[in-house]
Amino acid sequence: MSDNPGQNDQPDPSDLDSFDEIIDAETTRDPDLAVIEAGSRTLRTQGGPPEADVPGRPEDPEVDAALRAVETELAGRWGETKLEPSVTRIAALMDVLGEPQRSYPSIHITGTNGKTSTARMIEALLGAFDLRTGRYTSPHVQSITERISLDGAPISAERFIETYEDIKPYVEMVDAQQEYRLSFFEVLTGMAYAAFADAPVDVAVVEVGMGGSWDATNVIDGDVAVVTPIDLDHTDRLGGTPGEIAVEKAGIVKQDATVILAQQPVDAAQVMLKKAVDVNATVAREGLEFGVVAREVAVGGQLATLRGLGGEYTEVYLPLHGAHQAHNAAVALAAVEAFFGVGAQRPEPLDVDTVRKAFASVASPGRMEVVRRSPTVVLDAAHNPAGARVTAEAVGEAFQFSRLIGVVGASADKNVRGLLEAFEPVFAEVVVTQNSSHRAMDADELAAVAVEVFGDDRVQVEPRLPDALEAAITLAEEEGEFAGGGVLVTGSVITVGEARLLLRRG
Repeated sequence: MSDNPGQNDQPDPSDLDSFDEIIDAETTRDPDLAVIEAGSRTLRTQGGPPEADVPGRPEDPEVDAALRAVETELAGRWGETKLEPSVTRIAALMDVLGEPQRSYPSIHITGTNGKTSTARMIEALLGAFDLRTGRYTSPHVQSITERISLDGAPISAERFIETYEDIKPYVEMVDAQQEYRLSFFEVLTGMAYAAFADAPVDVAVVEVGMGGSWDATNVIDGDVAVVTPIDLDHTDRLGGTPGEIAVEKAGIVKQDATVILAQQPVDAAQVMLKKAVDVNATVAREGLEFGVVAREVAVGGQLATLRGLGGEYTEVYLPLHGAHQAHNAAVALAAVEAFFGVGAQRPEPLDVDTVRKAFASVASPGRMEVVRRSPTVVLDAAHNPAGARVTAEAVGEAFQFSRLIGVVGASADKNVRGLLEAFEPVFAEVVVTQNSSHRAMDADELAAVAVEVFGDDRVQVEPRLPDALEAAITLAEEEGEFAGGGVLVTGSVITVGEARLLLRRG
Protein backbone atom coordinates (compact mmCIF):
# COMPACT_ATOMS: atom_id res chain seq x y z
CA MET A 1 0.00 0.00 0.00
CA SER A 2 1.39 3.37 -0.93
CA ASP A 3 1.26 6.57 1.02
CA ASN A 4 -1.57 8.93 0.22
CA PRO A 5 -0.67 10.77 -2.98
CA GLY A 6 0.61 14.28 -2.82
CA GLN A 7 0.10 17.05 -5.29
CA ASN A 8 3.75 17.37 -6.27
CA ASP A 9 4.09 14.16 -8.24
CA GLN A 10 1.86 14.88 -11.20
CA PRO A 11 3.22 13.75 -14.57
CA ASP A 12 4.59 16.34 -16.91
CA PRO A 13 2.28 16.69 -19.96
CA SER A 14 5.30 16.38 -22.22
CA ASP A 15 5.80 12.85 -20.91
CA LEU A 16 2.65 11.80 -22.73
CA ASP A 17 4.57 12.04 -25.97
CA SER A 18 6.78 9.31 -24.57
CA PHE A 19 5.75 6.08 -23.03
CA ASP A 20 4.69 4.67 -19.67
CA GLU A 21 6.47 2.08 -17.57
CA ILE A 22 5.85 -1.48 -18.58
CA ILE A 23 4.28 -4.08 -16.48
CA ASP A 24 4.61 -6.73 -19.17
CA ALA A 25 7.45 -9.20 -19.40
CA GLU A 26 7.66 -12.87 -18.59
CA THR A 27 8.82 -14.88 -15.56
CA THR A 28 10.45 -18.15 -14.69
CA ARG A 29 8.03 -20.91 -14.00
CA ASP A 30 7.74 -23.64 -11.36
CA PRO A 31 6.78 -26.72 -13.41
CA ASP A 32 5.47 -28.78 -10.53
CA LEU A 33 2.23 -27.74 -8.90
CA ALA A 34 1.10 -31.29 -8.18
CA VAL A 35 1.99 -30.78 -4.51
CA ILE A 36 -0.73 -28.16 -4.21
CA GLU A 37 -3.93 -29.68 -2.92
CA ALA A 38 -6.48 -27.13 -1.73
CA GLY A 39 -9.69 -29.05 -2.23
CA SER A 40 -10.70 -26.93 -5.22
CA ARG A 41 -12.72 -28.31 -8.10
CA THR A 42 -10.77 -28.59 -11.34
CA LEU A 43 -11.67 -28.45 -15.00
CA ARG A 44 -10.71 -31.58 -16.89
CA THR A 45 -11.50 -32.53 -20.43
CA GLN A 46 -14.06 -35.21 -21.09
CA GLY A 47 -12.92 -36.58 -24.17
CA GLY A 48 5.90 -15.30 -40.37
CA PRO A 49 4.92 -12.92 -38.07
CA PRO A 50 2.17 -10.34 -38.51
CA GLU A 51 3.06 -6.67 -38.59
CA ALA A 52 3.11 -5.50 -34.98
CA ASP A 53 2.16 -1.92 -35.63
CA VAL A 54 0.73 0.66 -33.29
CA PRO A 55 -0.83 4.05 -34.03
CA GLY A 56 1.26 7.18 -34.24
CA ARG A 57 0.15 10.78 -33.95
CA PRO A 58 -2.98 11.70 -35.94
CA GLU A 59 -2.20 13.16 -39.35
CA ASP A 60 -5.03 15.71 -39.13
CA PRO A 61 -3.61 18.74 -37.23
CA GLU A 62 -6.97 19.50 -35.62
CA VAL A 63 -7.41 15.94 -34.37
CA ASP A 64 -3.83 15.88 -33.15
CA ALA A 65 -4.36 19.12 -31.24
CA ALA A 66 -7.55 17.79 -29.67
CA LEU A 67 -5.83 14.57 -28.64
CA ARG A 68 -2.96 16.52 -27.10
CA ALA A 69 -5.49 18.57 -25.15
CA VAL A 70 -7.02 15.39 -23.73
CA GLU A 71 -3.57 14.00 -22.92
CA THR A 72 -2.70 17.23 -21.12
CA GLU A 73 -5.86 17.09 -19.04
CA LEU A 74 -5.18 13.48 -18.11
CA ALA A 75 -1.58 14.38 -17.24
CA GLY A 76 -2.86 16.77 -14.60
CA ARG A 77 -4.16 13.79 -12.61
CA TRP A 78 -2.24 11.37 -10.45
CA GLY A 79 -0.01 9.19 -12.59
CA GLU A 80 -0.02 5.42 -12.58
CA THR A 81 2.61 5.24 -9.86
CA LYS A 82 0.63 7.39 -7.40
CA LEU A 83 -2.03 5.34 -5.64
CA GLU A 84 -4.61 5.57 -2.90
CA PRO A 85 -5.56 1.91 -3.02
CA SER A 86 -9.33 1.58 -3.24
CA VAL A 87 -12.07 1.21 -5.83
CA THR A 88 -14.23 3.90 -4.20
CA ARG A 89 -13.71 6.53 -6.90
CA ILE A 90 -14.00 4.23 -9.91
CA ALA A 91 -17.12 2.63 -8.39
CA ALA A 92 -18.66 6.09 -8.01
CA LEU A 93 -17.86 6.85 -11.65
CA MET A 94 -19.41 3.57 -12.80
CA ASP A 95 -22.52 4.40 -10.78
CA VAL A 96 -23.10 7.78 -12.42
CA LEU A 97 -22.34 6.27 -15.85
CA GLY A 98 -25.04 3.62 -15.34
CA GLU A 99 -22.72 0.67 -14.67
CA PRO A 100 -21.50 0.16 -18.26
CA GLN A 101 -19.16 -2.65 -17.17
CA ARG A 102 -22.19 -4.80 -16.31
CA SER A 103 -23.45 -4.85 -19.90
CA TYR A 104 -21.02 -7.49 -21.24
CA PRO A 105 -19.18 -10.56 -19.93
CA SER A 106 -15.48 -10.22 -19.28
CA ILE A 107 -12.18 -12.05 -18.94
CA HIS A 108 -10.03 -10.39 -16.27
CA ILE A 109 -6.23 -10.83 -16.30
CA THR A 110 -3.76 -10.30 -13.48
CA GLY A 111 -0.22 -11.51 -12.72
CA THR A 112 3.24 -9.95 -12.74
CA ASN A 113 4.38 -10.74 -16.25
CA GLY A 114 2.82 -11.67 -19.58
CA LYS A 115 -0.53 -9.96 -19.12
CA THR A 116 -0.60 -7.90 -22.32
CA SER A 117 0.64 -10.69 -24.60
CA THR A 118 -1.90 -13.07 -23.07
CA ALA A 119 -4.66 -10.49 -23.48
CA ARG A 120 -3.80 -10.08 -27.17
CA MET A 121 -3.94 -13.84 -27.69
CA ILE A 122 -7.30 -14.11 -25.92
CA GLU A 123 -8.61 -11.25 -28.04
CA ALA A 124 -7.43 -12.94 -31.24
CA LEU A 125 -9.07 -16.24 -30.29
CA LEU A 126 -12.40 -14.66 -29.38
CA GLY A 127 -12.40 -12.62 -32.57
CA ALA A 128 -11.69 -15.72 -34.65
CA PHE A 129 -14.87 -17.22 -33.22
CA ASP A 130 -16.86 -14.20 -34.43
CA LEU A 131 -17.21 -12.39 -31.12
CA ARG A 132 -16.87 -8.62 -30.97
CA THR A 133 -14.12 -7.84 -28.48
CA GLY A 134 -13.00 -4.92 -26.38
CA ARG A 135 -9.48 -5.05 -24.95
CA TYR A 136 -8.09 -2.79 -22.23
CA THR A 137 -4.35 -3.07 -21.56
CA SER A 138 -1.56 -0.94 -20.14
CA PRO A 139 0.85 0.67 -20.49
CA HIS A 140 1.09 1.76 -24.11
CA VAL A 141 4.11 1.51 -26.38
CA GLN A 142 3.67 4.63 -28.52
CA SER A 143 0.13 6.02 -28.37
CA ILE A 144 -2.30 6.32 -25.49
CA THR A 145 -5.07 5.11 -27.82
CA GLU A 146 -3.47 1.63 -27.83
CA ARG A 147 -4.90 1.01 -24.38
CA ILE A 148 -8.49 0.71 -25.62
CA SER A 149 -9.09 -1.65 -28.55
CA LEU A 150 -12.23 -2.73 -30.36
CA ASP A 151 -12.28 -5.73 -32.70
CA GLY A 152 -8.54 -6.19 -32.35
CA ALA A 153 -7.47 -2.65 -33.21
CA PRO A 154 -6.84 0.46 -31.11
CA ILE A 155 -9.71 2.91 -31.21
CA SER A 156 -9.14 5.93 -33.43
CA ALA A 157 -7.93 9.21 -32.01
CA GLU A 158 -11.32 10.71 -32.88
CA ARG A 159 -13.17 8.02 -30.93
CA PHE A 160 -10.77 8.34 -28.00
CA ILE A 161 -11.46 12.08 -27.84
CA GLU A 162 -15.23 11.59 -28.15
CA THR A 163 -15.23 8.99 -25.37
CA TYR A 164 -13.32 11.32 -23.08
CA GLU A 165 -15.64 14.23 -23.79
CA ASP A 166 -18.67 12.00 -23.21
CA ILE A 167 -17.63 10.96 -19.71
CA LYS A 168 -15.86 14.19 -18.70
CA PRO A 169 -18.93 15.77 -17.01
CA TYR A 170 -19.40 12.63 -14.93
CA VAL A 171 -15.71 12.53 -14.05
CA GLU A 172 -15.92 16.11 -12.80
CA MET A 173 -19.02 15.23 -10.80
CA VAL A 174 -17.19 12.39 -9.04
CA ASP A 175 -14.10 14.55 -8.53
CA ALA A 176 -16.20 17.06 -6.64
CA GLN A 177 -17.59 14.39 -4.32
CA GLN A 178 -14.40 12.50 -3.45
CA GLU A 179 -11.47 13.27 -1.17
CA TYR A 180 -9.10 12.69 -4.08
CA ARG A 181 -9.77 13.27 -7.76
CA LEU A 182 -9.96 10.32 -10.11
CA SER A 183 -6.49 9.30 -11.27
CA PHE A 184 -5.14 9.05 -14.81
CA PHE A 185 -5.65 5.28 -14.81
CA GLU A 186 -9.12 5.47 -13.26
CA VAL A 187 -10.35 7.88 -15.94
CA LEU A 188 -8.92 5.69 -18.70
CA THR A 189 -10.59 2.65 -17.15
CA GLY A 190 -13.91 4.49 -17.13
CA MET A 191 -13.38 5.44 -20.76
CA ALA A 192 -12.68 1.82 -21.73
CA TYR A 193 -15.75 0.44 -19.97
CA ALA A 194 -17.94 3.14 -21.50
CA ALA A 195 -16.50 2.58 -24.98
CA PHE A 196 -17.11 -1.16 -24.73
CA ALA A 197 -20.73 -0.62 -23.72
CA ASP A 198 -21.25 1.89 -26.48
CA ALA A 199 -19.79 -0.37 -29.20
CA PRO A 200 -21.31 -2.74 -27.90
CA VAL A 201 -18.88 -5.63 -27.42
CA ASP A 202 -19.70 -9.29 -26.88
CA VAL A 203 -16.86 -9.73 -24.38
CA ALA A 204 -14.26 -7.50 -22.73
CA VAL A 205 -10.66 -8.62 -22.17
CA VAL A 206 -9.32 -6.52 -19.30
CA GLU A 207 -5.78 -6.36 -17.95
CA VAL A 208 -5.22 -5.27 -14.36
CA GLY A 209 -3.05 -2.19 -13.95
CA MET A 210 -1.47 -3.19 -10.63
CA GLY A 211 -2.36 -5.79 -8.05
CA GLY A 212 -5.98 -6.84 -8.25
CA SER A 213 -8.31 -6.27 -5.32
CA TRP A 214 -8.02 -2.47 -5.30
CA ASP A 215 -7.10 -2.00 -8.96
CA ALA A 216 -9.44 0.33 -10.85
CA THR A 217 -10.36 -2.44 -13.29
CA ASN A 218 -11.78 -4.54 -10.45
CA VAL A 219 -15.29 -3.12 -10.67
CA ILE A 220 -16.01 -5.89 -13.17
CA ASP A 221 -16.88 -9.45 -12.20
CA GLY A 222 -14.94 -11.51 -14.67
CA ASP A 223 -16.56 -14.75 -15.78
CA VAL A 224 -13.00 -15.99 -16.25
CA ALA A 225 -10.08 -14.81 -14.08
CA VAL A 226 -6.63 -15.35 -15.58
CA VAL A 227 -3.51 -15.29 -13.42
CA THR A 228 -0.24 -15.10 -15.37
CA PRO A 229 3.06 -15.91 -13.61
CA ILE A 230 3.56 -14.00 -10.35
CA ASP A 231 6.99 -12.72 -9.40
CA LEU A 232 8.49 -9.85 -7.44
CA ASP A 233 7.56 -6.39 -8.70
CA HIS A 234 6.00 -3.34 -7.03
CA THR A 235 7.03 -4.93 -3.74
CA ASP A 236 6.55 -1.65 -1.88
CA ARG A 237 2.82 -1.83 -2.63
CA LEU A 238 2.03 -5.50 -3.14
CA GLY A 239 4.31 -7.43 -0.79
CA GLY A 240 7.78 -8.92 -0.58
CA THR A 241 7.08 -12.53 -1.59
CA PRO A 242 5.07 -14.13 -4.42
CA GLY A 243 2.60 -15.38 -1.82
CA GLU A 244 2.04 -11.89 -0.40
CA ILE A 245 1.65 -10.44 -3.88
CA ALA A 246 -0.82 -13.19 -4.76
CA VAL A 247 -3.10 -12.06 -1.94
CA GLU A 248 -3.72 -8.77 -3.75
CA LYS A 249 -3.96 -10.38 -7.17
CA ALA A 250 -6.47 -12.95 -5.93
CA GLY A 251 -8.93 -10.07 -5.57
CA ILE A 252 -10.06 -10.50 -9.17
CA VAL A 253 -11.34 -14.04 -8.48
CA LYS A 254 -15.08 -13.66 -8.03
CA GLN A 255 -17.89 -15.89 -6.82
CA ASP A 256 -18.46 -18.97 -9.06
CA ALA A 257 -15.92 -17.77 -11.65
CA THR A 258 -13.42 -19.95 -13.50
CA VAL A 259 -9.74 -19.38 -12.69
CA ILE A 260 -7.05 -20.09 -15.28
CA LEU A 261 -3.84 -20.39 -13.31
CA ALA A 262 -0.47 -20.23 -15.03
CA GLN A 263 2.41 -22.08 -13.42
CA GLN A 264 3.27 -20.26 -10.20
CA PRO A 265 5.64 -20.30 -7.26
CA VAL A 266 4.16 -22.69 -4.71
CA ASP A 267 3.23 -20.00 -2.17
CA ALA A 268 1.40 -17.97 -4.82
CA ALA A 269 -0.47 -21.05 -6.05
CA GLN A 270 -1.57 -21.88 -2.52
CA VAL A 271 -3.04 -18.40 -2.07
CA MET A 272 -4.89 -18.56 -5.38
CA LEU A 273 -6.33 -22.01 -4.75
CA LYS A 274 -7.47 -21.05 -1.27
CA LYS A 275 -9.28 -18.01 -2.70
CA ALA A 276 -10.91 -20.26 -5.30
CA VAL A 277 -12.23 -22.52 -2.56
CA ASP A 278 -13.53 -19.52 -0.58
CA VAL A 279 -15.61 -18.21 -3.51
CA ASN A 280 -16.56 -21.58 -5.05
CA ALA A 281 -14.52 -20.86 -8.17
CA THR A 282 -13.45 -23.60 -10.57
CA VAL A 283 -9.71 -23.87 -11.26
CA ALA A 284 -7.72 -25.02 -14.26
CA ARG A 285 -3.96 -25.23 -13.60
CA GLU A 286 -1.16 -25.11 -16.13
CA GLY A 287 0.79 -28.34 -16.02
CA LEU A 288 -2.23 -30.31 -14.79
CA GLU A 289 -5.45 -29.41 -16.62
CA PHE A 290 -3.75 -27.70 -19.58
CA GLY A 291 -0.28 -26.78 -20.81
CA VAL A 292 2.38 -26.90 -23.50
CA VAL A 293 2.94 -30.42 -24.82
CA ALA A 294 5.73 -29.62 -27.28
CA ARG A 295 7.29 -26.69 -29.08
CA GLU A 296 10.01 -26.11 -31.62
CA VAL A 297 11.58 -23.02 -33.11
CA ALA A 298 10.15 -21.99 -36.48
CA VAL A 299 10.84 -19.17 -38.89
CA GLY A 300 9.54 -15.99 -37.30
CA GLY A 301 8.30 -17.72 -34.15
CA GLN A 302 7.54 -21.25 -33.01
CA LEU A 303 5.36 -24.27 -33.65
CA ALA A 304 3.59 -25.71 -30.63
CA THR A 305 1.27 -28.46 -29.53
CA LEU A 306 -1.01 -27.18 -26.79
CA ARG A 307 -3.14 -29.23 -24.44
CA GLY A 308 -6.33 -27.42 -23.65
CA LEU A 309 -9.31 -28.25 -21.50
CA GLY A 310 -10.88 -30.04 -24.44
CA GLY A 311 -7.90 -31.96 -25.77
CA GLU A 312 -4.77 -31.36 -27.84
CA TYR A 313 -4.31 -28.70 -30.49
CA THR A 314 -1.43 -29.65 -32.78
CA GLU A 315 0.65 -27.62 -35.25
CA VAL A 316 -0.19 -24.25 -33.73
CA TYR A 317 2.09 -21.61 -35.25
CA LEU A 318 2.79 -18.70 -32.94
CA PRO A 319 4.65 -15.77 -34.53
CA LEU A 320 6.29 -14.80 -31.22
CA HIS A 321 9.63 -15.86 -29.81
CA GLY A 322 10.39 -17.60 -26.53
CA ALA A 323 9.12 -20.47 -24.41
CA HIS A 324 7.28 -17.96 -22.24
CA GLN A 325 5.05 -17.00 -25.17
CA ALA A 326 4.11 -20.64 -25.72
CA HIS A 327 3.06 -20.79 -22.06
CA ASN A 328 1.10 -17.57 -22.53
CA ALA A 329 -0.62 -19.19 -25.50
CA ALA A 330 -1.62 -22.21 -23.40
CA VAL A 331 -3.08 -19.90 -20.75
CA ALA A 332 -4.96 -17.86 -23.37
CA LEU A 333 -6.36 -21.00 -25.01
CA ALA A 334 -7.59 -22.36 -21.67
CA ALA A 335 -9.19 -19.01 -20.83
CA VAL A 336 -11.15 -18.96 -24.08
CA GLU A 337 -12.13 -22.61 -23.71
CA ALA A 338 -13.41 -21.84 -20.22
CA PHE A 339 -15.33 -18.84 -21.54
CA PHE A 340 -17.07 -21.13 -24.04
CA GLY A 341 -17.67 -23.83 -21.41
CA VAL A 342 -15.21 -26.39 -22.75
CA GLY A 343 -14.41 -28.94 -20.04
CA ALA A 344 -17.58 -28.11 -18.14
CA GLN A 345 -20.76 -27.72 -20.21
CA ARG A 346 -19.25 -29.18 -23.39
CA PRO A 347 -16.65 -31.94 -23.77
CA GLU A 348 -15.54 -31.24 -27.34
CA PRO A 349 -12.58 -28.93 -28.04
CA LEU A 350 -12.66 -25.71 -30.03
CA ASP A 351 -12.27 -25.96 -33.79
CA VAL A 352 -8.54 -26.49 -34.27
CA ASP A 353 -8.31 -24.67 -37.60
CA THR A 354 -9.90 -21.59 -36.09
CA VAL A 355 -7.49 -21.78 -33.15
CA ARG A 356 -4.52 -22.06 -35.53
CA LYS A 357 -5.72 -19.11 -37.59
CA ALA A 358 -6.14 -16.98 -34.48
CA PHE A 359 -2.69 -17.68 -33.02
CA ALA A 360 -1.03 -17.13 -36.39
CA SER A 361 -2.45 -13.59 -36.41
CA VAL A 362 -1.12 -12.53 -33.00
CA ALA A 363 1.30 -9.63 -32.72
CA SER A 364 2.74 -8.12 -29.54
CA PRO A 365 4.61 -4.85 -30.17
CA GLY A 366 7.74 -4.35 -28.13
CA ARG A 367 7.95 -8.01 -27.09
CA MET A 368 10.90 -9.69 -28.82
CA GLU A 369 10.06 -7.56 -31.85
CA VAL A 370 12.52 -7.27 -34.74
CA VAL A 371 12.58 -3.73 -36.13
CA ARG A 372 15.76 -3.80 -38.22
CA ARG A 373 18.07 -6.20 -40.03
CA SER A 374 21.81 -6.00 -40.75
CA PRO A 375 22.45 -5.89 -37.92
CA THR A 376 19.31 -7.27 -36.36
CA VAL A 377 17.77 -4.99 -33.72
CA VAL A 378 15.29 -6.57 -31.31
CA LEU A 379 13.04 -4.68 -28.91
CA ASP A 380 11.83 -6.24 -25.68
CA ALA A 381 10.25 -4.34 -22.81
CA ALA A 382 11.49 -6.58 -19.99
CA HIS A 383 11.74 -4.39 -16.90
CA ASN A 384 12.26 -6.77 -13.96
CA PRO A 385 14.72 -9.63 -13.31
CA ALA A 386 12.17 -12.35 -14.05
CA GLY A 387 11.29 -10.79 -17.38
CA ALA A 388 14.94 -10.26 -18.22
CA ARG A 389 15.77 -13.90 -17.58
CA VAL A 390 13.18 -15.23 -20.00
CA THR A 391 14.09 -12.57 -22.57
CA ALA A 392 17.76 -13.57 -22.35
CA GLU A 393 16.78 -17.20 -22.87
CA ALA A 394 14.43 -16.36 -25.73
CA VAL A 395 16.88 -14.19 -27.65
CA GLY A 396 19.49 -16.95 -27.47
CA GLU A 397 17.04 -19.55 -28.73
CA ALA A 398 15.54 -17.48 -31.54
CA PHE A 399 18.55 -15.65 -32.96
CA GLN A 400 21.84 -17.30 -31.91
CA PHE A 401 23.79 -14.07 -32.29
CA SER A 402 27.57 -14.39 -32.33
CA ARG A 403 27.77 -11.05 -30.52
CA LEU A 404 24.85 -9.34 -28.75
CA ILE A 405 24.96 -5.70 -27.69
CA GLY A 406 22.48 -4.44 -25.12
CA VAL A 407 20.89 -1.02 -24.98
CA VAL A 408 19.38 -0.56 -21.53
CA GLY A 409 17.31 2.35 -20.24
CA ALA A 410 15.41 1.65 -17.02
CA SER A 411 13.20 3.38 -14.48
CA ALA A 412 14.77 4.46 -11.20
CA ASP A 413 12.22 2.60 -9.06
CA LYS A 414 13.02 -0.84 -10.50
CA ASN A 415 15.44 -3.61 -9.51
CA VAL A 416 18.04 -2.45 -11.99
CA ARG A 417 20.86 -4.59 -10.65
CA GLY A 418 18.75 -7.73 -10.94
CA LEU A 419 17.79 -6.75 -14.48
CA LEU A 420 21.42 -6.25 -15.53
CA GLU A 421 22.58 -9.44 -13.82
CA ALA A 422 20.02 -11.42 -15.82
CA PHE A 423 21.39 -10.02 -19.08
CA GLU A 424 25.09 -10.22 -18.17
CA PRO A 425 25.65 -13.74 -19.55
CA VAL A 426 24.25 -12.85 -22.99
CA PHE A 427 25.47 -9.27 -23.56
CA ALA A 428 28.97 -8.92 -24.98
CA GLU A 429 28.74 -5.21 -24.17
CA VAL A 430 26.02 -2.91 -22.87
CA VAL A 431 25.22 0.69 -23.78
CA VAL A 432 23.37 2.37 -20.94
CA THR A 433 21.07 5.28 -21.66
CA GLN A 434 17.91 6.96 -20.41
CA ASN A 435 14.50 7.64 -21.88
CA SER A 436 12.51 10.86 -21.73
CA SER A 437 10.33 9.90 -18.76
CA HIS A 438 10.66 11.78 -15.49
CA ARG A 439 10.94 8.32 -13.89
CA ALA A 440 14.02 7.32 -15.89
CA MET A 441 17.19 6.40 -14.02
CA ASP A 442 20.01 8.81 -14.78
CA ALA A 443 22.38 7.27 -17.33
CA ASP A 444 25.45 7.83 -15.14
CA GLU A 445 23.75 6.19 -12.14
CA LEU A 446 22.73 3.25 -14.31
CA ALA A 447 26.28 3.04 -15.66
CA ALA A 448 27.68 2.81 -12.13
CA VAL A 449 25.55 -0.26 -11.46
CA ALA A 450 26.36 -1.71 -14.88
CA VAL A 451 30.11 -1.41 -14.28
CA GLU A 452 29.72 -3.43 -11.07
CA VAL A 453 27.89 -6.15 -13.00
CA PHE A 454 29.71 -6.15 -16.36
CA GLY A 455 33.07 -4.57 -15.62
CA ASP A 456 34.28 -1.22 -16.90
CA ASP A 457 35.46 -2.48 -20.29
CA ARG A 458 32.00 -3.78 -21.27
CA VAL A 459 29.98 -0.65 -20.46
CA GLN A 460 29.45 2.42 -22.61
CA VAL A 461 27.38 5.44 -21.55
CA GLU A 462 25.24 7.39 -24.01
CA PRO A 463 22.62 9.53 -22.21
CA ARG A 464 20.69 10.25 -25.43
CA LEU A 465 18.80 7.26 -26.78
CA PRO A 466 19.55 8.05 -30.48
CA ASP A 467 23.27 8.08 -29.67
CA ALA A 468 22.93 4.84 -27.69
CA LEU A 469 21.25 3.08 -30.60
CA GLU A 470 23.90 4.29 -33.03
CA ALA A 471 26.69 3.19 -30.70
CA ALA A 472 25.17 -0.26 -30.20
CA ILE A 473 24.65 -0.81 -33.92
CA THR A 474 28.25 0.22 -34.57
CA LEU A 475 29.48 -2.26 -31.94
CA ALA A 476 27.33 -5.03 -33.44
CA GLU A 477 28.80 -4.35 -36.87
CA GLU A 478 32.42 -4.57 -35.72
CA GLU A 479 32.74 -8.24 -36.64
CA GLY A 480 31.62 -7.56 -40.21
CA GLU A 481 28.40 -7.72 -42.19
CA PHE A 482 28.00 -11.50 -42.03
CA ALA A 483 29.28 -12.12 -38.52
CA GLY A 484 25.88 -12.35 -36.84
CA GLY A 485 25.98 -9.44 -34.44
CA GLY A 486 22.74 -8.12 -32.96
CA VAL A 487 21.28 -5.46 -30.67
CA LEU A 488 18.68 -5.90 -27.92
CA VAL A 489 16.95 -2.74 -26.66
CA THR A 490 15.33 -3.30 -23.29
CA GLY A 491 14.73 -2.13 -19.71
CA SER A 492 11.43 -0.27 -20.02
CA VAL A 493 8.45 0.06 -22.33
CA ILE A 494 9.29 3.76 -22.53
CA THR A 495 12.78 3.01 -23.83
CA VAL A 496 11.39 0.42 -26.24
CA GLY A 497 8.64 2.73 -27.49
CA GLU A 498 11.01 5.59 -28.15
CA ALA A 499 13.51 3.28 -29.85
CA ARG A 500 10.70 1.90 -31.98
CA LEU A 501 9.81 5.36 -33.20
CA LEU A 502 13.44 6.24 -33.95
CA LEU A 503 14.25 3.01 -35.78
CA ARG A 504 11.05 2.88 -37.79
CA ARG A 505 11.66 6.43 -38.95
CA GLY A 506 14.93 5.17 -40.36
